[in-house]
Amino acid sequence: MTARLASAVLVSALLRRAQDEGGNGAVLAKGDATAGAIAVILAEKGRKACFLERLLRPDGRYSWDESRQRTENEEEFRAFLERRKKNDPDLWILELDIACAERFAAEMNAVG
Repeated sequence: MTARLASAVLVSALLRRAQDEGGNGAVLAKGDATAGAIAVILAEKGRKACFLERLLRPDGRYSWDESRQRTENEEEFRAFLERRKKNDPDLWILELDIACAERFAAEMNAVG
């Protein structure tokens, strides 16, 4: 069994990485510091590009999967986020506004 990175540490690393690349980030919902699930809203210039969740695979590794298609309806998206928080109070939700969100998402999978 391998040690897992605490959720709060990964959240901090994602925020720092976005800042290092000239972007910015915010924690919209603070989850469990040790084992909370993590979801990331990636945006480019304020426009939401995708919604990713960190999921545990059957082989014990993590990957970032797009769990919801982009929507232009902000009310629908906010309702979706509220349902996710209600269903999982330990969930972290981050919003990262970064240039080239698609590339950033691919690189997130490289580090798990």
